[in-house]
Amino acid sequence: MTQTNMLLQSTPYAVEQALIQLGAGLRTARVRRGITMQQAAERIGTGVRSVRDAERGKVSTAAAVYLSLLWSYGLLEQIQDAGNPLMDIEGLRLMTLREPKRAQLANPNELDNDF
Repeated sequence: MTQTNMLLQSTPYAVEQALIQLGAGLRTARVRRGITMQQAAERIGTGVRSVRDAERGKVSTAAAVYLSLLWSYGLLEQIQDAGNPLMDIEGLRLMTLREPKRAQLANPNELDNDF
């Protein structure tokens, strides 16, 4: 028996809205470039239905379709910059909170000349 993907049944609202916004942006980018859905689908090697679903922000559409469409419109670099771990300000802040507050000697009974 196949397992049901609970994410598809109860997608977080913020994720759903982000996908709808991304889909609208993809549609705008396609129309501005004068590309039909059929041409977009051929460029990325998928069907028109996948392009249509992505433009509607459908949750079950594969991430590869979204990213491939961004790539075909020359917009993938913008997403890559956003996903850069060096730009993860919150993650960096949390990491520094877990770091030791003071440096400790390897052997507390022995002094070293490391200044």
